Amino acid sequence: MTIRLRTLTEEEKRMITKVSHSRTEEARLVERATLIRLASEGKTVPQIAATLNLDEKTVRKWLKRFAEEGLAGLIDAPRSGAPPRYTPEVKAEIVATALKRPRELGQPFGSWTFERLATYLQEERGVGMKKTRIFAILHEEGLRWRHEETWFGERVDPDFAQKRGSLNG
Repeated sequence: MTIRLRTLTEEEKRMITKVSHSRTEEARLVERATLIRLASEGKTVPQIAATLNLDEKTVRKWLKRFAEEGLAGLIDAPRSGAPPRYTPEVKAEIVATALKRPRELGQPFGSWTFERLATYLQEERGVGMKKTRIFAILHEEGLRWRHEETWFGERVDPDFAQKRGSLNG
């Protein structure tokens, strides 16, 4: 089966030449534009396939798509895939909950931990989500978890030892 490339318009010639020599466009688009340019120069499908190190079936596919859709046919078609697992509303609820003080939501503690937040979201809001995913959602929104101060390690007050006095009674 022979596929003949139709005559290109002046605009198509200009765009194909520009994209096929581009260093900033996506590599796939550059390759497809090059394929069309080579075909417009009279190269055959086997010659184009050998030049671009492609399968002849792939060359025919893009020549056909270009013939049917023009320049727009060289762009990847949307692909189906799994729908997002969590809706924007669920993500917004997670962020809003994390930004509220736990006591405002009737919780007996003053600050959230990942464990507390995950438990609250699951038990009170019905959102079953791993702590790592909660962390990722908060991180995507630009929120960072604050480290709590403990009695171990350095004290906040550099003069604490002097104020405390001697330990030897």
